[in-house]
Amino acid sequence: MNLLVKGILIVDPNSEFNNQICDVRVEKGKISAIENKMDPKNGEEVFEANGAILSPGFFDLNCAIGDPGLETKEDIKTGTATAMAGGFTGIAVLPNTKPVVQSKGEVAYILNKAKDNLVDVYPIGAISRDLEGKEIAELFDMKNAGAVAFSDGSKAITDDGFLSRAMQYALGFGGLLMLYPENKAIAGKSQVNESANNVLLGMKGVPALAEEMQIARDIFLATYHNAPIHISNISTAGSVALIKKAKKDGVKISCDVAAHQLIFTEELLNDFDSNYKVKPPLRSKTDNKALIAGLKDGTIDAVCSQHRPHEIEFKDVEFEIAAYGIIALQTVLPLLLQAGLDPALIVEKLAINPRKLLNLPIPVIKLGEKANFTLYHPTQEWVYNSSSNFSKSNNSPLLGKALKGKVTLVYNNNQFQKYEPSNH
Repeated sequence: MNLLVKGILIVDPNSEFNNQICDVRVEKGKISAIENKMDPKNGEEVFEANGAILSPGFFDLNCAIGDPGLETKEDIKTGTATAMAGGFTGIAVLPNTKPVVQSKGEVAYILNKAKDNLVDVYPIGAISRDLEGKEIAELFDMKNAGAVAFSDGSKAITDDGFLSRAMQYALGFGGLLMLYPENKAIAGKSQVNESANNVLLGMKGVPALAEEMQIARDIFLATYHNAPIHISNISTAGSVALIKKAKKDGVKISCDVAAHQLIFTEELLNDFDSNYKVKPPLRSKTDNKALIAGLKDGTIDAVCSQHRPHEIEFKDVEFEIAAYGIIALQTVLPLLLQAGLDPALIVEKLAINPRKLLNLPIPVIKLGEKANFTLYHPTQEWVYNSSSNFSKSNNSPLLGKALKGKVTLVYNNNQFQKYEPSNH
């Protein structure tokens, strides 16, 4: 679809037009012109950007879409609509579905269901059969079928020997393991951060130690096998320090952080609002600051949504039995802006690095390149409510709130979607 986007600030370190205000013309899915003040052609759709930022399309490394089997939480259609509204033109979807994505059949199903979509959907295969951490899933077959990495979702692998074998196996064909960091023996059944706050709440706490011990183990195994690993959803200052040292020591390690861990803190749980119940749990302001510093110094490679949709009956219950997670694809950008990340850092952590980690093509705002971009106003406010929420689920503590940072246009695969200010 042909489109002329007028008056945008390009933020893309790989583009010769980085930090320049231009107009961008797209014809037949490719960028055909980048100039100042172009006149529209006949039959061309014109979008007045009014100084908005044009970035390579965002990519999410860690979201749960219920398809197959859990479509009442989210399906491919609503998941990709939610991703688009958040500025994402690509998502990597976790294998914790029913059935689990653990063979080439499930990988092919997702790819087939998601084809011809504006949003590129990439399956992540399970590391272990049924996510039980006992038997290695069909990693090689899944990779050949199109799986971009392997993960057991928010389930930590407890068996050191099993993980050691999985690393060796994946290393043989260049597979990437994405590991959730939690030592279950230390964490137990606790659901909130261990601090003075959990004592006030009258609930047992998960110490930072549970996350950091697991990361230390993963680093030891990765060092021993000289294998690449990715740590998903880190949340503590100690984790940042461990990964920073490991990188300095030459370990092939990368990691990501969920956007809400940069802003939300454990004090938000004082009213027992289950929409703030996430895994890993919300930590302290000190952890927030360390995570933001880790993004800025390059220790943390990427930001993810950690999108976890749930039906109302899983969330509108007592805190202790409520499911973990929030819907997050539409709120990543506002939270990053609230955390003080500048546009250049947002592009790096949300568009370039996630694709680099998965060896996927990186979109560039450049003449002749396939158009894959996100346009957003960093200061424009919008209300996140039932009419602007594209997810099937409603489990977000931000619903009903005015947020700053609005996506106004996404373009990919010769398709575009615009979001007018009146869309709320």
